[in-house]
Amino acid sequence: MSKERIILGIDPGTIVMGYGVLVVKGNKPSMEALGILQLNKFDDHYLRLRKIFERVTSLIDQYHPDELAIEAPFFGKNVQSMLKLGRAQGVAMSAALNRDIPIFEYAPLKIKMSITGNGNASKEQVAGMLQHILHIPDSSMLPQLDATDGLAAALCHYLQTNNPLSEKKYTGWKDFIAKNPKKIRE
Repeated sequence: MSKERIILGIDPGTIVMGYGVLVVKGNKPSMEALGILQLNKFDDHYLRLRKIFERVTSLIDQYHPDELAIEAPFFGKNVQSMLKLGRAQGVAMSAALNRDIPIFEYAPLKIKMSITGNGNASKEQVAGMLQHILHIPDSSMLPQLDATDGLAAALCHYLQTNNPLSEKKYTGWKDFIAKNPKKIRE
């Protein structure tokens, strides 16, 4: 019997941070937790960052994830927003690093594509597909779509790492040759 695997997914934000916990038993993923951290009640940006660090640390201590999947900031026109979002992501990553948890980053397009098959899917479509794929009852869904975005990052990571057809990753030519000795012609 294979070991249980727990993936914590984070949708970083300085107003609302979404998270989801995915438990994988064998080859079957299921939702363990779904939630948000509401940060708009704090005026100080640095206090918000501290709250993100504390909440991610408490989620790690509560659920003991094997991996953290986090949504990468997308490049927008507002540089200040990007900076704040990057800080929020960095603080969440620091909490994982502080507990020796490996981090995997996914672009929003990649997450949407892996969940819905459409990189331009809406947050509502992502939430609907998650509910369908993971058999989440209506009563467990939250109105804040940041929560399902966090869970989507976790499911995206599961799908990327559990796909036997996924591309092999290489660090360079030496690594490629080492992993593919039969492709070398003398």
